[in-house]
Amino acid sequence: MSALDLVTQYWPALAAGVVGAILPPGDGQGADGAHAGDDHHGDHGDDHHGDGHGEAHAAAGYTSWQRAGLGLIAALTVLFVQWLWPSGAAAEAAGAAGATDEWSSLLNVLIGLPFVGAVAVLFVPRQLLSLLRGFTLAVLGAGFLASLWLLTVPMTVGWHFQSIKEWIPSLGIRWHVAIDGISLWLVLLTTFIAPIAAYASFGSIKSRIKELCFCLLFLQGAMLGAFVALDLFLFFVFWELMLVPMFVMIGIWGGVEKIKAALKLFVYTMAGSMLMLAGIVYLVWANQKLTGAYTFDYLALSRVVLPRGAQMLCFWAFSIAFFIKVPMWPVHTWLPDAHVQAPTGGSVILAAVMLKIGTYAYLRFSMGLFPGPASSLAANLAGIAILGGVIYGALVAWKQSDVKRLVAYSSVAHLGYVMLGLFGVTPSGIQGAVIQMVNHGVSTGALFLLVGVIYDRRHTREVAEFGGLAKVMPVYATLFLIVTFASVGVPGTNGFIGEFMIIMGTYASERLGTFSGIHTIGAAAGVILAAVYMLSVVQKMFFGPLTNPKNKHLPDVTPREALALAPLVLMIFVIGLFPAIFLDRMKESVLSTYNQFKVVSGQAILFADERNAKLLPEDTFSPAFLKGAPSPGSGEGAAGAGEDEQARRDRAAGGALAARAGEAAR
Repeated sequence: MSALDLVTQYWPALAAGVVGAILPPGDGQGADGAHAGDDHHGDHGDDHHGDGHGEAHAAAGYTSWQRAGLGLIAALTVLFVQWLWPSGAAAEAAGAAGATDEWSSLLNVLIGLPFVGAVAVLFVPRQLLSLLRGFTLAVLGAGFLASLWLLTVPMTVGWHFQSIKEWIPSLGIRWHVAIDGISLWLVLLTTFIAPIAAYASFGSIKSRIKELCFCLLFLQGAMLGAFVALDLFLFFVFWELMLVPMFVMIGIWGGVEKIKAALKLFVYTMAGSMLMLAGIVYLVWANQKLTGAYTFDYLALSRVVLPRGAQMLCFWAFSIAFFIKVPMWPVHTWLPDAHVQAPTGGSVILAAVMLKIGTYAYLRFSMGLFPGPASSLAANLAGIAILGGVIYGALVAWKQSDVKRLVAYSSVAHLGYVMLGLFGVTPSGIQGAVIQMVNHGVSTGALFLLVGVIYDRRHTREVAEFGGLAKVMPVYATLFLIVTFASVGVPGTNGFIGEFMIIMGTYASERLGTFSGIHTIGAAAGVILAAVYMLSVVQKMFFGPLTNPKNKHLPDVTPREALALAPLVLMIFVIGLFPAIFLDRMKESVLSTYNQFKVVSGQAILFADERNAKLLPEDTFSPAFLKGAPSPGSGEGAAGAGEDEQARRDRAAGGALAARAGEAAR
């Protein structure tokens, strides 16, 4: 390819890169000098930085490196869109080729890299602050670049980049990790957000940097593991490991009531975890009675149909744990305290990634293992998501005087939409829910970064303390308004497509029955309320008279803050303007999940009785779904040989039902 061809093909990326060159030059000291003397953070247990009110943030321009960094971010964003944009015959050829370039150890590398980095940090002297920060950012950045490899493989039906190793054979516990089109974007969201959160944290936290680097890396590995684990024991291990670094981050670098918030987070999450563990153990025990062998593998356990009572109890044991993590009303009260007390980087990770593990786990495990209860309770759960999530969260956010607490309650409302899309169980609703998980991570992560910017200058988050900021901080006001538009779902931003698909899926949902229209009206009302509370705080903070003298000389966004915010703001428009490049890669997995849910939920109702657990026939599931499931072995063969005639008739009836349901789905 000639140089002219390269310029012709990639001129949009080159043009975007020029943006960095037109920024105003300067010494760039505003980025780091803003915090240079603010080192009583941590020893006093809060997120305050210095005792001035913005004077330390001297206005400064961008150095050549900072301008190059912003230009590179813009150019890479355009290249990302060009790379993923479907190109007709080329896209069809790639889909036909299938997963030919899969490296089975890629997910192991993505999980192991931050864990190894966390251990390596322990051997770095704590006095070498630049080395600690640079090494942590390098590890997280390398993880993000490596995760882009996942996009080279078409997300066809089934599991990709699957890695299976025996771990504890006597108990049937395996290292089993894989992704599909649903978990793909959540893995990429995690690797995308982590470097940004770490970079922002290093600008505001000046004490115990070594411990902070360890927590950031350890948390990254645990979150990635939870998104890709297909062994329930392995998933539970990662689920619990996530709690430790977040507990430490809030407890050490949090605000005035950090201990209370950290303990509340720990108690709520552990209570749900114990319920989930009890459900896992019972499910494994029931499978062992049927097959004669222990296994914790999700694929194998998906075939188990528990007795009706046990099925409902296990569904609630799993789902309550996930509802706490989301969080859903009434187990949401830990979230506002955790967000308000957490340092800015901790709030970004908590909102952008950790909460999504609850929504993802409900889709993967509650709906996958217990489709019968998930189907029968869909209308009731959707009502809770709307009343206790969307509407309640919006109304409470509207009345908050602390802007960070307002953003925290907005998360309750936005994640209510995600759960509504899952409860409705329609292809568009599930797709909308998954893309909305990503959208919320981007827009709410940006909101928490923006709240941290103003807090660093004024050491207060009270809305009444501000007013007229657009006059002295025009760039900051513009960015805040853009992210606000994304949060309320203005067309052209990322929030619109997710909420629109969820509302359409709700209206068309068979599971919600006669209540689908009411649920749709409630969801639409939530959109209006979101505009009310978000635009209200924008009006109070940025417009009107500049009456508070403490706000008259506040510096605008510094280069460090601009570098942290730029990727998130760009992704707001990338997802909003080019949603197809995200939706197409999850489409087949979503349709497969939807069709399987329809078939298996019907079979679960047919097979379930009041006393005995049973196994669904293998032909109930697609071969692509069962790829990687543990072989039955002698245990299941012996169990099958001893089945009575009624069990064999059940299997035959189930196979016929699966065939009919599959034809109807097609």
